[in-house]
Amino acid sequence: MPLQAVLFDMDGVIVNTEPLHKKAFYKVFGNLGIHVSSEFYASFMGSSTKNVVNKLVNEFSLDMSQEKILSEKRKYFKYFFDTEEGFSLLPGVKDLIETYHEAGITLVLASSASKSSIEWVFDKFDLHPYFKDKISGESLQESKPHPEIFEIAARRSGTPKKNCMVIEDSTNGIKAARKAGIFCAAYSSNFNHGQDYSLANIVVENFSSLKPEKLKKYFD
Repeated sequence: MPLQAVLFDMDGVIVNTEPLHKKAFYKVFGNLGIHVSSEFYASFMGSSTKNVVNKLVNEFSLDMSQEKILSEKRKYFKYFFDTEEGFSLLPGVKDLIETYHEAGITLVLASSASKSSIEWVFDKFDLHPYFKDKISGESLQESKPHPEIFEIAARRSGTPKKNCMVIEDSTNGIKAARKAGIFCAAYSSNFNHGQDYSLANIVVENFSSLKPEKLKKYFD
């Protein structure tokens, strides 16, 4: 069963937008006058912004509409996205994407990020030519750790699940991949602290470990 499709998460795998999201969220928290603990914030990892806002509204009984909170957060995120110095693709991921593409492996993005965030990243780093499809958690009914996003991604890849691999970096994303019944590679880096990789099939710290020749023992 050769590897035929790779389903990429985006935040923490292709780019590290988490610091930008965190700065944007905490600007919103300040405007709302609420205190969000680091532990509670960590539980948001892998969830769509829409679902995070739902959690906030329920936890803090907020009067502001979800649409207004989403709009505020997106405004701050775009500002940091455009102005943050040193924001770039994660080391080695563009080479990995190009290697998969040249090998004829189908690539699908399966990210909890908003559609606009995905397009900003793909435009900025010229990733459109490599991916067959892009799926945003914003448009789905469920959020990771629910498997919906990866089930849809596998289906849109046109590849049986047994020939697919997910690359994830969050506890919720890994759980979603496993619930979908798809082989999951966890990417561990020095910025995604506090995540549980125990359910991943393999854990790597360097994208070179996910080159096709390194994965033959799992898929051939």
